[in-house]
Amino acid sequence: MSIAKTYSPGEAEEKWYSYWLKHNFFRSVPDDREPYTIVIPPPNVTGVLHMGHMLNNTIQDVLIRRARMKGKNACWVPGTDHASIATEAKVVAMLKERGINKKDLSREEFLSYAWEWKEKYGGIILEQLKKLGASCDWERTKFTMDEDMSESVIDYFVHLHKKGWIYRGVRMVNWDPQGKTAVSDEEVIRKEVNQKLYYIKYEVASDGEQGASAERTSHHAPNTKEYLTIATTRPETIMADAAICINPNDERYLHLHGKSVFIPLINREIPVILDNYVTMDFGTGCLKVTPAHDLNDYELGQRHKLPVIDILNDDATLNEKAQILVGEDRFTARKKIAVLLEEAGALEKTEDYTSQIGFSERTNAVIEPKLSMQWFCKMPELAKPALEYVLNGEVKLIPEKFINTYRHWMENVRDWNISRQLWWGQQIPAYYLPNGDFVVAKTKEEALTQAQAIDSKLTLNDLRQDEDVLDTWFSSGLWPMSVFDGVRNPDNAEINYYYPTNDLVTAPEILFFWVARMIMSGHELRAQKPFTNVYLTGIVRDKLGRKMSKSLGNSPDPLDLINKYGADGVRVGMLLCSPAGNDLMFDESYCEQGRNFANKIWNAFKLIKGWEIDDTIAPKNQIAIEWFQSRFNQALVEIEDNFAQYRLSEALMATYKLVWDDFCAWYLEMVKPAYQQGVDKQKIDAETYKATVNFFEDVLKVLHPYMPFLSEELWHDELFGTRAELDCCIVAQMPTIGKINTQLVAEIEVVQQVIAQVRNIRNSNQLSPKEALPLAVKTNSAINYQAYESVIKQLGNISELSKVDDAVNGANSFIAGTDEFFVKLDIEIDVAAETERLEKERDYLIGFLKSVNAKLNNERFMANAKPEIIDNELKKRADAEARLKIVEDNLRGLAG
Repeated sequence: MSIAKTYSPGEAEEKWYSYWLKHNFFRSVPDDREPYTIVIPPPNVTGVLHMGHMLNNTIQDVLIRRARMKGKNACWVPGTDHASIATEAKVVAMLKERGINKKDLSREEFLSYAWEWKEKYGGIILEQLKKLGASCDWERTKFTMDEDMSESVIDYFVHLHKKGWIYRGVRMVNWDPQGKTAVSDEEVIRKEVNQKLYYIKYEVASDGEQGASAERTSHHAPNTKEYLTIATTRPETIMADAAICINPNDERYLHLHGKSVFIPLINREIPVILDNYVTMDFGTGCLKVTPAHDLNDYELGQRHKLPVIDILNDDATLNEKAQILVGEDRFTARKKIAVLLEEAGALEKTEDYTSQIGFSERTNAVIEPKLSMQWFCKMPELAKPALEYVLNGEVKLIPEKFINTYRHWMENVRDWNISRQLWWGQQIPAYYLPNGDFVVAKTKEEALTQAQAIDSKLTLNDLRQDEDVLDTWFSSGLWPMSVFDGVRNPDNAEINYYYPTNDLVTAPEILFFWVARMIMSGHELRAQKPFTNVYLTGIVRDKLGRKMSKSLGNSPDPLDLINKYGADGVRVGMLLCSPAGNDLMFDESYCEQGRNFANKIWNAFKLIKGWEIDDTIAPKNQIAIEWFQSRFNQALVEIEDNFAQYRLSEALMATYKLVWDDFCAWYLEMVKPAYQQGVDKQKIDAETYKATVNFFEDVLKVLHPYMPFLSEELWHDELFGTRAELDCCIVAQMPTIGKINTQLVAEIEVVQQVIAQVRNIRNSNQLSPKEALPLAVKTNSAINYQAYESVIKQLGNISELSKVDDAVNGANSFIAGTDEFFVKLDIEIDVAAETERLEKERDYLIGFLKSVNAKLNNERFMANAKPEIIDNELKKRADAEARLKIVEDNLRGLAG
């Protein structure tokens, strides 16, 4: 293949992704291998690829590709979620553009439009994931409203209802006025909002007025009347007030016990009630009780048997019960009623006030507490075993800091409102009889059988199915089972092979929405955990720390990034800054770093391609070959350990350093043949060439999970010989850890320090890199530098390497390891500058020794640390003490 100057990813990405698909490398069917299974967190069918998806799916693809290369039967199941609220809103908007109102359609007509929308737009995000390189088994793609998936959901509902864990009742729910549906507690986002606090005066009824008609008018002289002042942020709800509540122990209001007041503007009389719930030192110490529009007020109203007056329509406009401002939106009504109260002399004052308000996660509308007949799922019975899986470590949350958050939620969970007032979704399988009773059954025919046990005359036409659909999370909570048909057919071959799955990669914000509910349903239906590890990613933020969003305009288009930097560059860029559970401060420069890394690998490839075996050249790079083999195995130990602990970012960094530093910057420089002008190919001995090609092949294997396209592109070059059609990097065997010569690695590390210091001396003295310099060493260690002479001479451009017993006067000196080196230059040493450099090194070593000794003198550390850690600290102290002695000797020499 002709070699381009730099790597051009676009062509390689299209070519190899098509090749992998054509040859079914992503396909998985049960066999005798160990399975490794991941189910994708199904993105909303309304979604397009954003930076969070990029991070999440890159991590999943790294894990699945690595498992595939380790010989496991890797199965990554893709799919999308029907997203009831979001999708219905999209379809309603589409219909509006066509001049169609949802109200004018039957359910069946609306659903036909919804399916039309889904078929047109629903697969966009999955196609975009392919651009990233996601190696999903696309033949397994599922949609949460596929026929079999929906049947599984209905089966689960019927199952829980039979156990008595699903019930129907009137409860205070979170109402989304824009979506016109109830939402669960977890779908409410709390935000700090600047508001106004309105101080409203309620006139206290005199003894003679108590029990007066609602037609009462107020023309009393101001100085003869008493008022109670109530502070509220919601003056538009005063028409729904059922009482004023005071603390029975509040001495300011003892005279009001048993009294009543009149609501301003509408003059309806309401009682003053007593309850310890009211905090005396908060606000005015008086609370307006509005049972229909506040959860706490509702519970207070239940205790005191107060009427419930709901003054809001489903779209949060005022209804006839409000008596005034009927038809106005709640926020418009708030402004108008403030004016009316002021005109009536009932508004004492307003103040700026900041408080938390609930917003719908799906529509961003302000949530209204609303009493509504809904379906609920009892949570304590489901939550207890799901908590145990995490607490006993069967399901591991990564990082562990989320365990306490999970436990707090699970121990305080409330019954889950699972019904939604929508048409897009799984319709609740409850069927109403003419007398108002209902039966729950999988089909209408099964429901009729149950209904006829109540009334034998009933027919199918007498049954009416519940209009509501189930919460989307109810269906996605079955995802790891339902994608393998494990709900309908609990003993089929696929569920028995692939389930429980291995790893789940998701965001912390859906730990309760989704993760907890999958654990609940997994235990309930199979008495098994659904997965072993839950890797919780952080939030992708910009470099200012702001969460990336379209509204802020701070989120780049992932596809633009891929076009600019290549999929491999973006994957590396995302993972370089993404430790598990911690937010990712994304900067486009990380993707640039990823692209530069790809070009570095490409340049290494070009270098090796420029070599040619010459059998007349004797092998001379044995030390370099042995060193890199050991260093490669040492890096594999670190990489494997990082993967075992799900430190993917650290595993990538270890890989990055292995390739960029050890392979490219050191090994290739150690072994590359001298440049020969006018020669197409540089001559090299066969042993070095073969070892280098083998090393490069192993490097490509380690790189593949992170950089699949570049590694596959290079894998098929003739450099590695002729490949069979299915001999691809994607299924190459991941290298296994071999022998490590720790002494050799440690000694080469000192040699690298020597070379780096010689280069620094050359640079600081503005000497040409081509100017060879003499180097002398005074050894305090057992290192035989003669064994590394060829490496030191080649990379440091050293004319000669000699051994001395004393310091070389007038030479530049430095320390590497515990040995002292001298470079004699034909220029006079700047004694003051050299003294300053040595004093800085001395001060550093003194501080370093202080920190090491603090550890070694700490009884707790010595009692609990592993022996190898203590040995390492002791070695660090010995090395530092030896180096400090050399520095101090040199300082005395300069001073003398």
